[in-house]
Amino acid sequence: MAGTDTTGLEQMICFELHAASRAMTSLYRPALEALGLTYPQYLALRVIWHRGRLTVRDLGAALRLDSGTLSPLLKRLEHQGLIHRQRGTDDERTVWISPTPAGAALEHRVADLPHRLACALDLTIEEFTQLHHLLTRIRGAAATASTI
Repeated sequence: MAGTDTTGLEQMICFELHAASRAMTSLYRPALEALGLTYPQYLALRVIWHRGRLTVRDLGAALRLDSGTLSPLLKRLEHQGLIHRQRGTDDERTVWISPTPAGAALEHRVADLPHRLACALDLTIEEFTQLHHLLTRIRGAAATASTI
């Protein structure tokens, strides 16, 4: 008989990935809440800061989000004055996103978040590198795998 302090989920890699993802997100939450951001908004801004002006379609592809999820997120960022959305002149179906000056200034305020997170986890550089490599492989393999 299994112990009552276990659930059986501890043996499942998918559960550990899910739980680790939630735990990582919760580490960001206090710093992001102080800035009025959610974690998905932060990720969207990271892509916008890195790429500069880009289309909603390209942002969705980078974040692996559909337009139904992405549109409300972008609407809130625009309402907060952090991004500007503009319809394309050649094709009005294309919407371009760019950071506003306030959005660009925010990048400097959150630049140290990944480093602060790394310090909180107490992993070595080698462990971080290995973990990143393995997660990238898992994500890539899962994306190309046929259904089970």
